[in-house]
Amino acid sequence: MSISTASEDQVAIIRNRIWYGLLFALTVWLALVPVTGGNLPFYFYLMLWITMASAFNIISGFTGYMPFGYVAFYGIGAFTTAILTKKLGVSVYFSIPVAGLAGVILSLLFAKTLKLSGIYFAIVSLALSIILRLVITNMPEEITGGSFGISLGSRAEPVKSFYVMLVTLLAALSTAAWLARSRLGKALKAIRDDSEAAAVMGINVPRARLLAWMIAAFFPAICGGIEAWYTNIVDTETAFDILITAKTIIYSIAGGLGTVTGPIVGTVIMVVLDDLIWQQFPLLNLFLLGLVIVLLIQFMPRGIVGTMMRVWPVLRRYIL
Repeated sequence: MSISTASEDQVAIIRNRIWYGLLFALTVWLALVPVTGGNLPFYFYLMLWITMASAFNIISGFTGYMPFGYVAFYGIGAFTTAILTKKLGVSVYFSIPVAGLAGVILSLLFAKTLKLSGIYFAIVSLALSIILRLVITNMPEEITGGSFGISLGSRAEPVKSFYVMLVTLLAALSTAAWLARSRLGKALKAIRDDSEAAAVMGINVPRARLLAWMIAAFFPAICGGIEAWYTNIVDTETAFDILITAKTIIYSIAGGLGTVTGPIVGTVIMVVLDDLIWQQFPLLNLFLLGLVIVLLIQFMPRGIVGTMMRVWPVLRRYIL
C-alpha cells in the first residue's frame, strides 16, 4: 500500500469517526429530551426541519434541482396518515410508512418534470403542488374533510411521535451519508455539474435523477404523517403551506447544499435564532429573521459549512 493510499484511508477513518460521533451525540441529546422534561415541541420541530432539509439536499444539493413545490410531498403524507388513521381506523404505525409510500408514488407521477431544469422545473413543481392542494380541498368531505380538514380525535401521542420523528431523522441522515459516499451520489454530483458530460461518461442520467427524486420525496411525506399524528389535525392550509418549502430551502442553503453536515448545521442555527428572536422581539420577528437570512446569503453564499470549507480547504477531507 502506498503512502498516499494509506493517508486517504486514515482520512476516511477520521471522517467517519467525526460523522458517527456527531450522529451519536445528536441521538443521545434528542433521546433525553422527553426524559429530562425539555421543550418537546421545540425539539420535535427541530428534528422535523433537519429531516426536511436533509431530504431536500438530496434533490437540490446533490442533483441540482430546486423544487418550489416540495411541500406537496409533506402534504400528501399528512393527508394519507389522517385518512388511514381517522377514516379507515388503521394503526398510525402502519399509516406513517404508507404515507412515505404515497410520497414516492407522487414523485413518480411528477417524474416527467425532471426533464425540465432551472426555473422551469421550479415553477412547474410549485404549480403542481398548488393543483394537488386544490384537488384535495375539493374532494368529498367524507374523505379529506373539505376545507376544514381532518381531526384525528384522541390519537395524539406527543412522546411516541417524538421518538418516531427521531428514528425518521436518523434514517434520513444515514441515507444522506450513504448517498454521499455511494456511486449513485457521485453520479448525481456529476449530473449536477454537467448532465451531458455525465451521460457521455456512461451514467444513466434519467435513472439516477429519478432515484434521488424518490428518496427526496419519501422523507417529507413521512414528516407530514408524523406531524399530523403529533398535532392531531390536518388541513390544506397548513399541510400545503408554501412556507414549508421556503423554510426547507432556507435551512438547507444556510448550512450549505451538497454536504451532509450542512443542512444539520444550518437548521440548528436558524431554528435556534428564530426561537430567540421570537422570544425577545415578537413584533419584529419576521423582519429580524429576514435580515439574518439576507446577511447570511450575502456574506456566506455557500452556507456556513460551505464557507468554512472554502476558507479552510483541508476541511473538505474531514466533513461529510
